[in-house]
Amino acid sequence: MDKTYQPHDIESRWYAEWESKNYFAPQGSGEPYTIMIPPPNVTGSLHMGHGFNNAIMDALIRFRRMQGRNTLWQPGTDHAGIATQMVVERQLGAQGVSRHDLGRDKFLEKVWEWKEQSGGTITRQIRRLGSSVDWSRERFTMDDGLSEAVKEAFVRLHEDGLIYRGKRLVNWDTKLHTAISDLEVENHDEKGHLWNLRYPLADGAKTAEGLDYLVVATTRPETMLGDAAVAVHPEDERYQALIGRHVLLPLVGRLIPIVADDYVDREFGTGCVKITPAHDFNDYEVGKRHHLPLINIFDKNAAVLEKAQVFNLDGSLNDRVDANLPSAYAHMDRFAARKAIVADFDGMGLLESIDDHALKVPKGDRSGTVIEPWLTDQWYVSTKPLAEKAIAVVESGEIQFVPKQYENMYFSWMRDIQDWCISRQLWWGHRIPAWYDEAGNVYVGRDEAEVRGKYNIRNDEPLRQDEDVLDTWFSSGLWTFSTLGWPEQTDFLKTFHPTDVLVTGFDIIFFWVARMIMMSTHLTGQIPFKTVYVHGLVRDGQGQKMSKSKGNVLDPLDIVDGITLDELLEKRTSGMMQPKLAEKIAKQTRAEFADGIASYGTDALRFTFCSLASTGRDIKFDMGRVEGYRNFCNKLWNATNFVLENTDGKDCGQHGGDSELSPVDRWIISALQRAEQEVTRQLDAFRFDLAAQALYEFVWDEYCAWYLELVKPLLWDETASAERQRGTRRTLVRVLEAILRLAHPFMPFITEEIWQRIKGLAGKEGATIMLQPWPQADLERIDGEAEDDIAWVKEVMLGVRQIRGEMKLSMAKRIDVVLANASSSDQRRLADFEPLLAKLAKLESVRVLAAGEEAPLAATALVGDMQVLVPMAGLIDKDAELARLDKEIQRLQGEVARVGGKLANEGFVAKAPAEVLDKERAKLAEAEQAVSQLAEQRARIAAL
Repeated sequence: MDKTYQPHDIESRWYAEWESKNYFAPQGSGEPYTIMIPPPNVTGSLHMGHGFNNAIMDALIRFRRMQGRNTLWQPGTDHAGIATQMVVERQLGAQGVSRHDLGRDKFLEKVWEWKEQSGGTITRQIRRLGSSVDWSRERFTMDDGLSEAVKEAFVRLHEDGLIYRGKRLVNWDTKLHTAISDLEVENHDEKGHLWNLRYPLADGAKTAEGLDYLVVATTRPETMLGDAAVAVHPEDERYQALIGRHVLLPLVGRLIPIVADDYVDREFGTGCVKITPAHDFNDYEVGKRHHLPLINIFDKNAAVLEKAQVFNLDGSLNDRVDANLPSAYAHMDRFAARKAIVADFDGMGLLESIDDHALKVPKGDRSGTVIEPWLTDQWYVSTKPLAEKAIAVVESGEIQFVPKQYENMYFSWMRDIQDWCISRQLWWGHRIPAWYDEAGNVYVGRDEAEVRGKYNIRNDEPLRQDEDVLDTWFSSGLWTFSTLGWPEQTDFLKTFHPTDVLVTGFDIIFFWVARMIMMSTHLTGQIPFKTVYVHGLVRDGQGQKMSKSKGNVLDPLDIVDGITLDELLEKRTSGMMQPKLAEKIAKQTRAEFADGIASYGTDALRFTFCSLASTGRDIKFDMGRVEGYRNFCNKLWNATNFVLENTDGKDCGQHGGDSELSPVDRWIISALQRAEQEVTRQLDAFRFDLAAQALYEFVWDEYCAWYLELVKPLLWDETASAERQRGTRRTLVRVLEAILRLAHPFMPFITEEIWQRIKGLAGKEGATIMLQPWPQADLERIDGEAEDDIAWVKEVMLGVRQIRGEMKLSMAKRIDVVLANASSSDQRRLADFEPLLAKLAKLESVRVLAAGEEAPLAATALVGDMQVLVPMAGLIDKDAELARLDKEIQRLQGEVARVGGKLANEGFVAKAPAEVLDKERAKLAEAEQAVSQLAEQRARIAAL
């Protein structure tokens, strides 16, 4: 094997080999085990969250595959309706072309062209991450099979009375020109204003204070054009006499009633609230209770531009004659109209005041534009009946959330669920399978031919298909079963559904997880998956969410393959519209990644992700951890080179022959059983962090740090028997081979490469490690006596090393050791392991202190009750060592005085940040402890 580990030399080669040999396809006779990849949007490239959940899913699938399960990990991508249409429209806009210029069919051709060009990016990245998905079954949410499944689901839900068309308020995105769901709306805290407007009372009515007007407060003055009432609290004595009377709506001249409703907060403002049922969700409910009219001030049929674009889909006002809306504001942008209306109120003496006001502004999560509640005809799923089943399967334990606390989040949302608006005013997506005749009657069917046959519509009677498409989450909600061939009862559907585990972030429990459960339980009668493993978000090292605007986004492949500082700067600042922001991000990047990002390889990144995967917690991603696990890969590589040097071409018992196991061999075999037991237990419990920790500690601390050192004397002892050396070589290589199988789910590339080099020595056959059996602990091979014996040897050696370190004794200098207070078991172990201790600890002699013998002046370490003594006489130049210690103590005392003085300064303590103070206090404690330890050491040496 090469002397140094170079991940790029092996990773691409092995992935190509695995894929070409079809190793990722379902195989094995065991119980089926299925994971469906959460389909990433086809719009972009993988981010750290994708890298994280791919590492988790691949660890699971490789683990179960090695256990003999019939595994299917199915990949795919999502068409991402809004996001994809935005990307292509932006590209066309750069050419001075709009989708309306092209028309629907030509525009969709452009989207498909773009999808074919860009869709391969994600699949290349998934391959680079080592994900063992079955590429032969890759799916896309707009492919023919899924399109048929979507139509089938829509028709069945409609036939079951669970899909309907209705006129209701929706969240309207004025930039994307489509309805979006509540889940796609983000509320932003912003500083705004509260406009207090006077509404004149009609018919000579007066308030209790004798005023001829009411004052209403609003954060959206432009919506007053659509007001249908003014509401007061029914128990507000100030307005009892006015309930049932009217105000004259300014600018419009429309009489609107004063109504009483519990919705009104008497303590807020004047206690009078304007009610705009067509443009506010709360007002809509008030309007229903009082049978108020719905007056749209944003009406898509109001006007059109030259290119047949609907004018006010972008939030412009109309001039509806039937609602007496003033033509002065027609086609005016909503925010321009706001200014004009406020100015007109002021000019009429009807602007009471303008107050500063903190408010939550609803914005589209993709467009970033302010959302308008808007009354339109949309398609809805009646979700309450579906939610009842979806709640029941989680309550019964058929579906379990890991960690369990996310069930509470799920229940909370499902028990207060609202009907789901599934129509989107887009062109890219699954077109709604509904047709209209000239009278406006609607017919639902899988295609037009079915509609005509089902409803006896003549072929010469015109029908037009609904222009809208379905919400992307509708097709994603069918993902677990539509990708397996539903509605046909395919062999794959029968074999692999329900799936086993869904790996996802908590942020899409409502978007996706709940909808999959509702869709699957209703349409298939089965749960979609048995376990939902919920992981946290990947954040940067300071715990901040990764985002382009913060300039802290990391690309997982940049960590795998490395990237220069200049390339990283270009990635992070490209497309920035604000030069100051780009400059700030560039400065941050230079400070954090002055030398760019080194190439760490896939295995190191994957192991980092697994080691950080504490259930449900957000992850602070630390590049130092990646570097540490790259070192872990190096350690495993170097250990293999040592094993090969001592076993290659030698008798390792692979062809039989008697073998004798030393206590060291029996100890590592015993420790291996415990490691196998622990890694398996933690993977079964989805504790990837603890599984990775158990593996790391066994490989680094036990096998590499101790076992490889302890066996050197046995391997190199020319007087040892052939059976003893054969036993040690056999153990050396077989434990390494088991380690590779245990580590394979986490680090597939390095383990495959090494396994291919040692499999023959370990007596193994097979084309790939990924199809080898998972290590199973043999509890009969746990050897408590060997574990206790080697623990004693390790503690003695550590005690000697500690003394050497404290006394600055070179490892080349052989020293005498005396054991005091040694029990009979200590003396037995010394007899068994004295040659080993002498060689590895570089001991001139080691003996037990005789009864009644006075212990020499010595440095001491404890092993249980036994004292390990290293007599100091003659080992050091006493005067030189005392002088050195005096100098070091003096330096540290100066540091204590300096830091202590700083912390005693009240001005410094008052102004310094908490983290600076914590650092200084830690520095002081460390210096004080060092002074104490060196003083003790000086006293011991001075006494010699």
